[in-house]
Amino acid sequence: MNRLAHIVQSATPSTAVQFRKRAYGKNGVHSFLRDVLAMANASVHGSRYIITGVEIEARGRRKLRSIERGDFSGKPAYESLATDHIEPPIRIQHQAVTVDGARLGVFKIGDCQDRPYMMRVDHSETLRRGDAYVRMNDSAVKMGRRQLQALFEKKFQDSVSAASIEIGFPGEIIHKKLRVATCKLTKLPSAVASAKLQELIDAKDRLNISLVSTIIARLTHARIFGSDSPYEHQSIEDILAEMRQLKQQYRDHDENFLYETHATQIQLVIYNQGNEPLSDASYSLVMPNPPGFHVASRLPKLTRDSSFVERTPKEQAAYPDVALRDDAIHVSGKLGDIPGAESVDVFSTPLRICAGRDLKGRRMGIKYSVFAQNLRSPAKGTLKLQF
Repeated sequence: MNRLAHIVQSATPSTAVQFRKRAYGKNGVHSFLRDVLAMANASVHGSRYIITGVEIEARGRRKLRSIERGDFSGKPAYESLATDHIEPPIRIQHQAVTVDGARLGVFKIGDCQDRPYMMRVDHSETLRRGDAYVRMNDSAVKMGRRQLQALFEKKFQDSVSAASIEIGFPGEIIHKKLRVATCKLTKLPSAVASAKLQELIDAKDRLNISLVSTIIARLTHARIFGSDSPYEHQSIEDILAEMRQLKQQYRDHDENFLYETHATQIQLVIYNQGNEPLSDASYSLVMPNPPGFHVASRLPKLTRDSSFVERTPKEQAAYPDVALRDDAIHVSGKLGDIPGAESVDVFSTPLRICAGRDLKGRRMGIKYSVFAQNLRSPAKGTLKLQF
């Protein structure tokens, strides 16, 4: 069963899980920010979840209410609201999950290692800069001075300095830059197929409908697709419709090209230079998402006997958690404990990327953050990719 669906069906309201009957929407921004603050400040290990579209009735019975599709379209952009109003930054993802035919919303709030979390700017008269909430049992309670002071004292007690943490690309020494080979994305299987169909369209545009043009069309088809491919008469509209389906039709072929044949596999290492171990560490990476830059959100299928087969769930689970957005790519994951004076690999399975030839000569920054329960503040910095 899908993990999120399992949480929806079996979890009870707690400091780590909140259920809400309806989506927040434009009129519920105040409640959204308050609830996210409360969840982030809760005394919880691991991720926290806010689930919309679920009403918990008497005796724990669940009543499911489908959430409108528009609530997932970025209006409001919940992740941006959290980024704009809350500090330190919170890792939050909003996605839909279907349970018993109902479309529900799930906010996953990443492991919060940098408490306390507060409002960084005013939102309204009742939610001002510096306000903080904490989830107690199944309610959001405003935090007072004593509670905040206790969190700050705990944060700095027996803490490790971020200066003792180094992260980079592996080698005899830890490198901050990595050279990445580029490739011609015009060789993508879907791009090759699209170019052939475009050539066929161009040929048809030059012909008149006649017996001679039919013969030429057959010869053109044979030249483009080979004599083994049977000729079928298609109108230009038919060919354009076929072109629109190519991305889906060649999806597995394209992913194999990008993330298997022409992939650069990236590994990072974290070196804890201090004597104190890092407790329950995690990481977050943010990089741009320019045209021609591709990062696999999952491992590509394996090729076997001229067909594609799925990888095992264990293999996929070992791959980093990648969130692809229009303006940026986010990669995150847990590292566990890191002993003192030791280094560990960041990824169980290396991150796979592919860069198009248009990126050749360019540089890209990867912003990283390392969190841990006893890290005084997140270790942050920038790594470079040189294409």
